[in-house]
Amino acid sequence: MATYSERGVVLRTIKLGEADNIVTLVTERRGKVRAVAKGVRRTRSRFGGRLEPLSHVALLCYEGRNLDTITQADTLEQFRPVREDLGRWGRASCILEVVDAVVQEGEDDCRLYQMLLGALRTLAGGHVPLLVPCFYWKLLAQQGFHPVLDRCVSCDADGEELVAFDEGQGGMLCRACRRGTRVSPDALALLRRILGGDMVGVLAEQASAAGPELEHLGTRAIEHHLERRLRAPGILDRA
Repeated sequence: MATYSERGVVLRTIKLGEADNIVTLVTERRGKVRAVAKGVRRTRSRFGGRLEPLSHVALLCYEGRNLDTITQADTLEQFRPVREDLGRWGRASCILEVVDAVVQEGEDDCRLYQMLLGALRTLAGGHVPLLVPCFYWKLLAQQGFHPVLDRCVSCDADGEELVAFDEGQGGMLCRACRRGTRVSPDALALLRRILGGDMVGVLAEQASAAGPELEHLGTRAIEHHLERRLRAPGILDRA
């Protein structure tokens, strides 16, 4: 069987048998990879704690019919500050779950791999309250969903106040057409900045009253795109 080397971020693990795990990673060149780490749950496992969710690792694997097998794993980054802080861990969990849902096995998406690494490195550098909504909206844009933010998506009016967002129609609605989720002027301004090229500036802001609103809006849009509910935002609510 062919062997290959790869770099990836561990998204999740599932127990297999008495000592093995199935490890799901997003990788630099192979998209999502599911591989068996044999004996990883034994006390003297050669993998140690290197294949836990959030770990950035260099792998050596060989291809299998259904699942690949990891033969070597070396830690590149552990993002320890994220692991040791419940709030940051909650935000990281939201990001990992969405990436797991979006990336397909065998589909190369180096941009998303780099986006994920950038988000985790930013999170490891300190508390970034708006990281999750920024990541959600940039991911949606990367997947081809560009919401209409400068005019009413229903009646096409561009001089009316925009007060609501409808993910089904893909954009903002004026007062006469409003339905969906109410959006404040501050949240709309933040969303325009994120998708208009000022995400770095938004991330640098330590607090915003519109932050929770923007995060709720992003979660609704992501769930509509994926056609399923997310689990991880519940962790963030408790953090």
